[in-house]
Amino acid sequence: MFIKITRTFYLYIMAKKANTPEPENFKSYETLISSITGEEIKGATMPYTSMNGNMYSFLKEGMVALRLPEKERDEFIKKFKSKLFETYGTVMKEYVTISPALLKKTKELKPYVLLSVEYAKTLKPKATKKKKS
Repeated sequence: MFIKITRTFYLYIMAKKANTPEPENFKSYETLISSITGEEIKGATMPYTSMNGNMYSFLKEGMVALRLPEKERDEFIKKFKSKLFETYGTVMKEYVTISPALLKKTKELKPYVLLSVEYAKTLKPKATKKKKS
């Protein structure tokens, strides 16, 4: 039996597949974030962390993106031979890329996650979209 798959349906399936976190990478991401007291991972298909409505990290396509201020971002890129995070052909200027191999180095990354949390606190809070009852 042959089923005709439309381009739209194919792209939907591929997007769903791409956005499903790999268990090993998710576990490493979860370990890293749980090392920071009071921080939790949100999101079902794309795990992320946020502060006052501003994301400061997320897991996508097997890589973690971490939001850092400019000075620390440049230092991180040099130290870990990383780069700015890129998704769908767009470079996210405030986010560095954490590879799956680097993600396992929780002790080395923890100070940068703490810097990321502090940086997120300095950003203008985003208005909530939740309706109050």
